[in-house]
Parts: sequence; C-alpha cells; structure tokens
Amino acid sequence: MAKDFAPRVSKRKRKTIDLTEGLDSKVVERLSGDRLLQGAKLDEVFLKEIVVKEQVRTKFNDGSLKELSENIKQNGLIQPLVLHKDKLGRLVLICGERRYRAMTLINKEKCPCFILDKKSEQELMAIQFSENSSREALHYIDKADGILNYQKATKASERKIQAALGISKSEVHRSLMIAKMGKKIKEAAKAFNIEKYVLLELDALEKGALKTKLTKMLYKGELTKRAELKKAIKDGGVLKAGKVKKAPKVPKGLTANAFIKTLKSQAKTKKLDKETQALLNQLLKETQNIVDM
Repeated sequence: MAKDFAPRVSKRKRKTIDLTEGLDSKVVERLSGDRLLQGAKLDEVFLKEIVVKEQVRTKFNDGSLKELSENIKQNGLIQPLVLHKDKLGRLVLICGERRYRAMTLINKEKCPCFILDKKSEQELMAIQFSENSSREALHYIDKADGILNYQKATKASERKIQAALGISKSEVHRSLMIAKMGKKIKEAAKAFNIEKYVLLELDALEKGALKTKLTKMLYKGELTKRAELKKAIKDGGVLKAGKVKKAPKVPKGLTANAFIKTLKSQAKTKKLDKETQALLNQLLKETQNIVDM
C-alpha cells in the first residue's frame, strides 16, 4: 500500500520553529552559559521518548505539581528540561523531573530540552546536583543523599566535592553525616520537616536511654525544632559533654604541710602562664609562712 506524503514546500515558504519562544530568556542564557552544560543542544523532544531514572529529588508535593501543571498549561514551559544521550542512544532525564511530571498531568506531548552528549557519570551528577540544589524546594535529605552518591561514584574527598559542587566544606561534611543516617530517621525528617540540626545534635548524643527516648520522639514528629530538642534533653537528663575528671580526694587527717606540698605538686602539672604561676607560688609561700608560725 502506497504511503501519502505531504506536498513538498520550498525553503522560502517553510516555517521556522523558535524553540526559545515562551522560555525565560534569562534562564536560557544562564543555562547556556553554565560550564557544565557547554555543548548542549536545544531541541524539542516527545515526553514518551524520555527515560526517567532515580533523581536527586525524591519528595514531590501533589498540590504544587498540579499548580505547576496549570501554570505550564497557561504560560508554557519557562525552563527546558536537561537530558543526556547515553551509549544506547536513549534520552535520559538529568534535570527537571518536577516539570516533567507536571507536563504528564496535562498530557503534554513534547517540550524544549537541553540535550547533552558524551558526559561522564561524574559530570552528570554534578549537573543534576547543581540544578536541583539551586531550588529552595529541594529537601536537605535529598541534597545530602545527592552528595553521598557523588562521593561514592567519584571517590572524591570532601575538599574535591566542595570544588566540584560549589558548596562549603562544612556543608559537605554535615550533608555526608546526614546521608549516612538510618532510613527511618531520614523519612521522619521529610515527613515532619525536621530541622537538620536536630538530626545532627541527636546523632552526637552518647548512646543510652536518653538518646533512645529522644529518637522515638523524633520518629513521631514530636521533635522538629532545635529548641525542642534542647528542652527535651534538659527535661530528660543532663547531657554529658565528655568524660569529667574527678577531683582528687583529700585523705582524712592530712596535715597542713602535707596539704601545701600537695598543692605545689598539683600546680606543677597545670599549664599556667608565667604571671599566674608567680602569683600561685607567692600565695603558697605566704601560706607556708603562716603554717610555720
């Protein structure tokens, strides 16, 4: 059976599709100038051709997705998705899963996308992390997991992660600590919007009945703020900051001379500045004179 083809159209009469129409020009300019996205090609892609793998972001709000889908329906897509053409020729979603999901809700067929090619796994993870972390809606748990995944994939040190992802070394360190916490505590952090410092300070507590009790409270969403944790610690018992050295006991019946001798011995072991040491020696000398009277 013969196929029907559309009539041939001369080059002069052909319509040119502007993919940047409707897009935020500042966003497109920023993404085009991003060193991680250099060499990307802007093209229109059918959503059904996009392969979606596990992304950095794992928490999606159904209400906000519906709002976003309505916004896209009315105003079009403002920021393109970022895809990568893998070795099998598949177009894998790197950035923009929330936008992708929103477009599927309104049965949108295709959209503008930046298509990357021949990027390493490390480069793709850096792009994904950079794009997602620039959004305030990204939960700190997802951000932490993204940093840990990057470290596992690249075997990079904290300093190298800092340079690659453009975040402070202290933030890298804290994020790695959070990412290595148990699944249950991270799920509770997302479900109840628990402040990240609650997790860090609870993790720093010594193992014992108090920590077990506070952890159970956290699982139930009863500890979401740092101030709440501090109050719970105060009410539940005194938090030990470290091993406390017990003061030496003075034996019963110790003579005055023996007591002064003990003080002199203790003073020698202390790291005191010269002025303080001189005052202490003078005090001991005067005390000795009184005892000798």
